[in-house]
Amino acid sequence: MAESFLPKLEEDVLAFWKREGIFEQSLKRPAPRGRFVFYEGPPYANGVPGVHHMLSRAYKDAVARYKTMRGFHVGRRAGWDTHGLPVEMAVEKLLGVKSKREIEQFGVEKFIAECRKNVFAMKGEWEQFTERMGYWLDLQDAYVTMTPEYIESCWWIFKQISDRGLLYEDFKVVPFCTRCGTALSSHEMAQGYKEVEDHSVFVKFELVDEPGTFVLAWTTTPWTLPGNVALAVDPKMYYVRTAPNEKGERFIIARERMPYVLGAEMGQAMTVSTEIAELISGDQLIGRKYKPLFDFLDLGKETGKVAYKIVAGDFVTTDEGTGVVHTAVMYGADDFALGTKLDLPKKHTVNPDGTFNELVKPWQGQYVKDETTEKAIMKYLKDNHKLYKQEPVTHDYPFCWRCDTPLLYYAKDSWFFKTTAVKKELLKANQTINWVPSYLKDGRFGEWLSNVVDWAISRERYWGIPLPIWECQGGGRRALGVEGKPKASTSTHHSPPTTHQVIIGSFDELRKHATTPIPDDFDPHRPGIDAIVLKCPKCGGNMRRVTEVADVWFDSGCMPFAQWHYPFENRELIDSGEQYPADFISEGIDQTRGWFYTLLAVATLLGRPAPYKNVISLGLVNDAEGKKMSKRLGNLILPKELFPRFGSDAVRFSLYTMSQAGDFKNFDLKGVDTVVKKTFLILWNVRSFYQLHAHGRPPSPAKPEHLLDRWVLARLNRFVTEMTSELEQYGLTTAGRQLAAFVTELSTWYVRRSRDRFRGEERDAAVATLGLVLETVAKLLAPLSPMVAEQLYRDVQGSAQSVHLTDWPQPLPAHADEALLALMDRARSVVETGHALRKDAGIRLRQPLPQLVFVGERFPDEVAAVVADELNVKEVHSAKKLPTGNEWHTLEGEGASIVSLDTTVTDELKIEGIERELVRNLSALRKAAKLTRADRIIVTAITQDDTLRAVIEQHREQLKRAVGAVRIELVEAGAGTPVRIDGAAVTLSIERVSDGAA
Repeated sequence: MAESFLPKLEEDVLAFWKREGIFEQSLKRPAPRGRFVFYEGPPYANGVPGVHHMLSRAYKDAVARYKTMRGFHVGRRAGWDTHGLPVEMAVEKLLGVKSKREIEQFGVEKFIAECRKNVFAMKGEWEQFTERMGYWLDLQDAYVTMTPEYIESCWWIFKQISDRGLLYEDFKVVPFCTRCGTALSSHEMAQGYKEVEDHSVFVKFELVDEPGTFVLAWTTTPWTLPGNVALAVDPKMYYVRTAPNEKGERFIIARERMPYVLGAEMGQAMTVSTEIAELISGDQLIGRKYKPLFDFLDLGKETGKVAYKIVAGDFVTTDEGTGVVHTAVMYGADDFALGTKLDLPKKHTVNPDGTFNELVKPWQGQYVKDETTEKAIMKYLKDNHKLYKQEPVTHDYPFCWRCDTPLLYYAKDSWFFKTTAVKKELLKANQTINWVPSYLKDGRFGEWLSNVVDWAISRERYWGIPLPIWECQGGGRRALGVEGKPKASTSTHHSPPTTHQVIIGSFDELRKHATTPIPDDFDPHRPGIDAIVLKCPKCGGNMRRVTEVADVWFDSGCMPFAQWHYPFENRELIDSGEQYPADFISEGIDQTRGWFYTLLAVATLLGRPAPYKNVISLGLVNDAEGKKMSKRLGNLILPKELFPRFGSDAVRFSLYTMSQAGDFKNFDLKGVDTVVKKTFLILWNVRSFYQLHAHGRPPSPAKPEHLLDRWVLARLNRFVTEMTSELEQYGLTTAGRQLAAFVTELSTWYVRRSRDRFRGEERDAAVATLGLVLETVAKLLAPLSPMVAEQLYRDVQGSAQSVHLTDWPQPLPAHADEALLALMDRARSVVETGHALRKDAGIRLRQPLPQLVFVGERFPDEVAAVVADELNVKEVHSAKKLPTGNEWHTLEGEGASIVSLDTTVTDELKIEGIERELVRNLSALRKAAKLTRADRIIVTAITQDDTLRAVIEQHREQLKRAVGAVRIELVEAGAGTPVRIDGAAVTLSIERVSDGAA
């Protein structure tokens, strides 16, 4: 891969921006179109930024820069996410602790102090990364989620939601991480599914009143079997009691599942003979009792409740399993609801750390998801004749998205926001949002909202926003009801029973109820907040805070308000609409069930409209082979390794253009290298060509008369219109591709065909035209690749101090000429086909040919001249019928261009071709010697070929003019560069002529 010229260029531009305060000046520019509100999604600063972080930041920066150039004021306040498990896990690793018990042995206060230190462990790297990639963000006035002001706003929001009757506490089955010791919300859990292979078992439950008859049930979680208290069937479903097998065993199973579980032969027999088995309905099974699976455990006796019976369940299906559902009340949402309805035993057999408790004596202390534990359970079942069969099953299973631990569905006492109560409002608010890509509105995001569940808001952790809930001790536990009124709870919470609860919504309110003074600069985090005792306003008793902290997603979901310390400060910013809602946000597609959701959920729970109007949801960045980037796989790519090699603007441009915003992106260094070579290097060559001929003068007004000048300005007019339209719709991918295509056209068509004009009488017009085009391209490029655009703008001597202090280019209606564009498109199609014909015939471009004929309307003379010059043919004609013959080659190209090329090479044309090859090789020697156009040379040629010698002799004057030579000498021997021209050998050398020499 080639060495990129961009890194040094970018360092110079960054120094210029810093020296001149260009970012600060851009924020002070007049904003005739008002404010464009942007929310920065807060990243964690305790990890190294990767290329996947660059994707969203590149998109956000591009939109903000574009809107600024369009006349809006775009605030760029940075933010930092500081709470939650990412920080706790980093500290646990640092301290070498692996459980909550070890944390508490270490000391919560010391642990929190370490968390506070770790929050900004990589802040310097993040700030350097942000600055180096050219992402303009106000890092000096960043909001930080751990500040007291931010937390106070979150407490206020929490209280508002409670006052609206949307906060409650209940004993529910939640996805639970045994490693982190906390429940996960539904949107957290959705981010961690993996396809895994597990053990599935078909278990035999023997009926009490019918020994030898077994009800078959299936599970993919053998660890839940000790917690079994019931079997669920569908009362309306038909079941089969099979005939005795060779062991005298009979099995009860859903009729539809017989062929899949018992085997095809028995399933087929059942359809033709009622003598083999008995057909029974599900309602005939309800109430039947069966024996506990394990002789060491009886949860009915443990709880004094009825257990081990067959019950009706509305969730039973025949899609898989046996049509009978093993029910463990404490380890499944449907199971728990059924257990509550039927008053089944609610007793844990598994500890919160994921190990079996004292009730499961054979495996007490063993982690339930260990392979050895599951095999031990299956061995027990087999040894005790309770296992019908086992087989592997591949299915999606949830893992903790933070630590990669398998989640358990586990009954916990938790606090919830009742998001199900505002589902209609969520769906309605979503319809007001412009999603990019658009299919996410009613697809991934809309479906998520349609199936919304209540938000488990509490976490049994340490480093987070403490829940502002205080309780007083008394008799009979009560919880906040969904209507805002106390109601009885079925909880078996381990804390002392309470009678009253208070939600604190501000620090002033906390001071009002506190039994001891609270300093103004107090830290609202644990464990200090836990020591603050309140006086119960109802009974006068002492109130203590519940121990939980808030789900960290609540922190970021509150940011539209909490970043301004609303409503305690800056109330007018939110209430007037000046800073709410956001006009634009952007993050990865995983945030559809993360930040995008929690922003909307918090706003809706508060009764507010949608917190953002436009959102770009970005596909995740994988490696070149499509694998997820991770440290474990060793395929993580860090921006700080890319920038010195390619420059950040090339990486940005590659990210924009490799695929549409919502598509997954397979990041390949070859793609970045291609951007450097195929876009930026081409653009820089055009810029260098312009500087060579502009002689340091700023662009002057273009007065196009020549065909190519008129064409390129008409093409520029269309390009400005198209790119503006795309960016207005947040179509950065298409906009970037349009820009790359225009740069290619500018170089390969306009500049290439205009080179002679820049050295002739039309130089001023050509220079003025190219200057206008490059200045406009710099402005169009500014949002996407801001540093390259800045240097280009400065190099063509734009009138403003910075391209980022200019207005977005407007279309050029005076230069609009769609007819000319269509005509030139047709001409370029003919040229492309002509080049293909030359390639097929094996004739190099420098060899002139007699003529080209194409089918179609004739070209005006000036267009025909351009086509002839490009294809190096003497004449271009149109015809209704193409000529034929051995020397004619015909091809049908794109755009319905049918072209025939006369490949006859006369002696005269051959000599002209040799002359062109000589010029090309001598020009290459001049370039290698780094000569300027003004430098004169002496040419020496050594060849024994008569034809070459004749061409040099006869065309000496033309050759001298073409290569800037004062003499061309034919000699017999000497040093030089050997080349071959038309198969003949020649050695060429050049010598710069000193001033005054001849």
